[in-house]
Amino acid sequence: MTRARADAEGSASRMMREFFLGFIKLHILHHAAEEAVYGLALITELRRHGYELSPGKMYPVLHQLRQARYLRRIDRVVNGKVRKYYMITQRGTDALADARTKIGELVGELLEAELKRRPAQARLPGTGRGRGRDAARPHR
Repeated sequence: MTRARADAEGSASRMMREFFLGFIKLHILHHAAEEAVYGLALITELRRHGYELSPGKMYPVLHQLRQARYLRRIDRVVNGKVRKYYMITQRGTDALADARTKIGELVGELLEAELKRRPAQARLPGTGRGRGRDAARPHR
């Protein structure tokens, strides 16, 4: 592999990590909006979504969100040990609401573009929906 190609692949890999870090931060805010959360529980939850984070990666992210005042920390004693819980702040709630709007618009555009790229015969006439196991279900 050439040096230029290795640099390009490394740059692409770093870019993907940045994309996923944004998704992870939004996941954290989402869960912290539902209830107080702690690091190891978040690691487990994010693993369900395909993200592999170690405590050494998770806690700096929580610290960043706290420094930005999107989260606040509450210390609770659990089984004789202090556990750091995180709850969303008003600033975090506002950021999450803004992100949800933007994500909704982006997802709509991405799905619309995907439907346009599919061959015409793969879509049902007049619906833009593909044939397959979902074709018999009513459009919602």
